[in-house]
Amino acid sequence: MYKTQQFILAAFGLGLLAVPALAQDSKLIARANAMADKIEPKVIECRRYFHENPELSNREVETAKRIADDLKKLGIEVETGVAKTGVVGILKGGKPGPVVALRADIDALPVTERADIPFASKAKGEYNNQEVGVMHACGHDTHIAMLLGAAEVLASMKKDLHGTVKFIFQPAEEGAPAGEEGGASLMVKEGVLEKGPKPDVIFGLHINSQTEVGTLKYRPGGIMAAADVFRIKVKGKQVHGASPWAGIDPIVVSSQIIYGLQTIISRQTELTADAAVITVGMIHGGVRNNIIPEEVKMEGTIRTLDTDMQKKIHDKIRLTATKIAESAGATAEVEIIEMAPVTYNDPALTNKMLPTLQSVAGKDNVVLMNAMTGAEDFAYYQQKIPGLYLFVGGMAKGQDPATAPAHHTPDFYIDESGMKLGVKALTNLTLNYMESKGKK
Repeated sequence: MYKTQQFILAAFGLGLLAVPALAQDSKLIARANAMADKIEPKVIECRRYFHENPELSNREVETAKRIADDLKKLGIEVETGVAKTGVVGILKGGKPGPVVALRADIDALPVTERADIPFASKAKGEYNNQEVGVMHACGHDTHIAMLLGAAEVLASMKKDLHGTVKFIFQPAEEGAPAGEEGGASLMVKEGVLEKGPKPDVIFGLHINSQTEVGTLKYRPGGIMAAADVFRIKVKGKQVHGASPWAGIDPIVVSSQIIYGLQTIISRQTELTADAAVITVGMIHGGVRNNIIPEEVKMEGTIRTLDTDMQKKIHDKIRLTATKIAESAGATAEVEIIEMAPVTYNDPALTNKMLPTLQSVAGKDNVVLMNAMTGAEDFAYYQQKIPGLYLFVGGMAKGQDPATAPAHHTPDFYIDESGMKLGVKALTNLTLNYMESKGKK
């Protein structure tokens, strides 16, 4: 477990930690905010282009080309083909200082859009050997547009920057296709944090369709869960369905295993410490109504917010599945694949940058959130350098979050007026961090 996490969270909640004043150049911040206001229509237009032209993970060829072209027009050094289709831009400021990395994910999902908007996606793609609709159903189009907007703002004040900005446009956040590598883990593996200027910190944000426009949400420590995949293969003895006693039924055994997995969470996991989830999402077995099959396969996801709890749950899944199968005379093979780690916001960095968030959004609009059991591969960057990951509101003011279309759904919808705050947050975080480090 992250040993200081509980104390730090309690301190934030009770207001025990003093938030230090952050050095800043108010004229530079004012210029940045004024320019963010000015280019808002351009950011919206940019977002609509990417929304109408989405591409699946590791297939973001045209997306990457447009990003690279836009960065080059701003005079930013560009590297393409990083982690297959990723783009990295380098903006060297006119004054010495730290290196700040800013990241946006760029891939879309295999979802057919149903939202009634003039720039709705009509795109098609191939996923798991099937033709599918393709849609930015998680807001990555807004992430691209906001980071390109921040790049334009920061490039306009290049000579006044105390340091360097590294813009990371990352493919395959939603997961690489079967049999391929991709996403943040591949970017890190290929040296995105080591080659060229090495970042001191990294900032990223995610728009949220159920958070009101004008709001920023943050959390020190674990903000999003680790996401692991488990696969269980149950082997029994095939027999005629009319005489089940002559065989070993892997379907019945599988049902018992599924129930047993849920008791790991409900009866064996300290949920008052941190949330955890085990979900079986797929189960396959049998070909005919009157044949008990020899084998059943199931697959699911594990979500945890604590590394010790993660290991404990992995061990219990193996024990539960194998012993339940054994009790019925069957066997169970368990495979667990660790995917994204816990998205862990460095507490010291979070505390340091909190005044910036409150300044840019207004103190009442910066909300300490509960951890989410969703996952984000931004976590791979945070394993290497201190990072801060935020949520920015994308829901119309006054709307009930319960009625707002959720992420990863055909009706997903974003109020584009929320993107301006995202641009300002990225630029203000960059400028204030540079000022605090570059003027010692």
